[in-house]
Parts: sequence; C-alpha cells; structure tokens
Amino acid sequence: MHIDYVELPATDFAAMEAFYGAAFDWTFEPWGEDYVAFSNAGLEGGFRKAEAPAPRGGALIILYAEDLEAAEAAVTGAGGTTLERHDFPGGRRFHFADPSGNELAVWTKA
Repeated sequence: MHIDYVELPATDFAAMEAFYGAAFDWTFEPWGEDYVAFSNAGLEGGFRKAEAPAPRGGALIILYAEDLEAAEAAVTGAGGTTLERHDFPGGRRFHFADPSGNELAVWTKA
C-alpha cells in the first residue's frame, strides 16, 4: 500500500487557497461548503472545514524544493510563518505554519 491522498484542516478556505496558490502554485476545486480539493502538489489532497488546526507534534507533511531559500521566501511572502530551521545529514529544512495554523515543512538535499 501507499499514501494516496492528504487532508489538511482549514479554518478559512479563501486564506488557504491564497496561501498555497501563491507559495506553491497549487490549484483548487471546491466540493460543497465543507471541502476544497487541491492538485498540482505532487500528491492529491484537500482541505476539510475545521474549527482548529491539527495539533503540533502530529504527522508532518514535508515538501521538497531545489532552492530552500526561495521556498521559504515564497512561504513567508504568501503569509506563512517560519517556525524553525534544521540542518541534518544529507540536507536542510524549515517548518512553517499555514494560515490555518497547520505545521508543514520543506526540505532540500545538502
């Protein structure tokens, strides 16, 4: 088996679409009042209506970028907040919070 789909909680669909569209060029399709699917993300997924983000320390979705600094600039330029940065054997990454407060990360090879 393999991971087929990812869902993120969203407290504000318009803010999530604006952020992920600007930062990563994702595209969106609404499915009623409580769901918006996203594509062009490397893996299909969606935003489900939620009152609060997923708690920090849970599963972490990690995106890949060739240029980590450009990715971080795109994230912060679109309204995301950098939470932390790490160097590790083989690469570097930063964690960020999206407009609904979900934590994700972006990494690049060393």
